Amino acid sequence: MPSNFDSTSKQYDEVFTFSNIGKAQRQRVFNYINPIIKSNRKLNILEINCGTGEDAIQFGGFGHDVIATDISEGMIAVANAKKRSKNVTFKAQDINTLSVGLFDKKFDLIFSNFGGLNCLSNEQLSDFIKESSDMLSPKGKLILIIMPKNCLWERFYFFLKGNYKKAKRRNTSKSIIVNVDGTNVKTWYYNPKDIVSLTETLYKTKKIKPIGLAIPPSYLENSFLAKNPVLPILKGVDRIITGTFWAKYADHFLIELEKK
Repeated sequence: MPSNFDSTSKQYDEVFTFSNIGKAQRQRVFNYINPIIKSNRKLNILEINCGTGEDAIQFGGFGHDVIATDISEGMIAVANAKKRSKNVTFKAQDINTLSVGLFDKKFDLIFSNFGGLNCLSNEQLSDFIKESSDMLSPKGKLILIIMPKNCLWERFYFFLKGNYKKAKRRNTSKSIIVNVDGTNVKTWYYNPKDIVSLTETLYKTKKIKPIGLAIPPSYLENSFLAKNPVLPILKGVDRIITGTFWAKYADHFLIELEKK
């Protein structure tokens, strides 16, 4: 898996992490995972595709021991420059070479946010899921935030622009090249049922939720949709429409899995 994000690492926080849309979507993720990470139990957490480290730093702030990994040396450099608690460690690591032997402990939670796993082919994703089960403690959780195939916002936006091919670009089992802040990234899309199918022998599905059904994709940050008074209204819609059915139509979806 090549590292494509070194060139975008320095502006990633400005473009996404601290953008209005980025903060709104992250808030939805934490709304669903707060019951786990705000519990009194101290967790061993492994984060995959940690980017510039915002989630890992929040996990560490709750007192958990966190190892956060990303293939991009640039992303890890930005993460390491941030103030954080001593229980958070950042490490450059290719997800395709993850194995039990790399760590001296089992994890209570393995977490991947905002489509990092969409950079994996079906075969690579299947391998990761098998490896993740071996790295988890009994009843450990795997929580993934993934981009589905049927994002309503994307279809509507590109349809209005007259780009009908791009409006349906996610709805394929093949990879496509997606431009992420000037970087071309080979990307696969997965609906919730695809992840359930890949995980059902090793995991029980506990929760599937839409992330960004009304909140738009981050490439619309400069539009009126990301400003007051529109964005607060869209955030309110996302707080109301939380059913599993809508997960495949959002910008991302969250799936919480428990090791059998």
